[in-house]
Amino acid sequence: MNNLNILINLLESQKDPQTAKAMSTYMRDHFPFLGIKSPQRREIVKEFLKVYPPEKEWVSTLWNLPEREYQYTGLDILFKIKKKLEPKDLSLIEGFILNRSWWDTVDLLASNAAGYLLHNSPRLQLEYGEKWIQSENMWLNRTAILFQLHYKQDTDEDLLYRYILRHSDSPEFFLQKAIGWALREYSKTNAASVKDFVEKENLKPLSKREALKWINKD
Repeated sequence: MNNLNILINLLESQKDPQTAKAMSTYMRDHFPFLGIKSPQRREIVKEFLKVYPPEKEWVSTLWNLPEREYQYTGLDILFKIKKKLEPKDLSLIEGFILNRSWWDTVDLLASNAAGYLLHNSPRLQLEYGEKWIQSENMWLNRTAILFQLHYKQDTDEDLLYRYILRHSDSPEFFLQKAIGWALREYSKTNAASVKDFVEKENLKPLSKREALKWINKD
């Protein structure tokens, strides 16, 4: 038995069909679940990794398993080895974004994995950003808008605003929400700029409301 199978068996042994049903319902029945809540899953992974050093290849294997907790476990491992990732791994991250796509995995991949790699390799931001924002895949569009989410003063404002305007008239909830979220986070760094942008541009009501939450918090 290889090391990853030990982890898979550990997770399998903790499945709870009743909890799994409730978790699947919450996620609109997009995925089956084992029924393991996040704190319990993280503790299992934490204890496992104390014995078995994580390997990048495990993430792809976990991603292809049906139950959603395996993708979450893949993310746990990916973030554990994040500092070992290289720019060439952006294609791997992109594959995860496109496979078994939903906000719960895409947002973490966008802001923490892709965002981390692109922050360390700013010359690649335009290459991947343009590819993603122009894609017909909504989750890649969302990734382009969100990858700078934690950049603060390192945010490329022109790039962020240009990507937002590319999809500002979209009827898609997940894009409207991403636009508002990205602007709200950036407003913590440059509130005046965000306020001016929101007032000047014709954003969807949801995007505007989300964008101004921090500015209007008082």
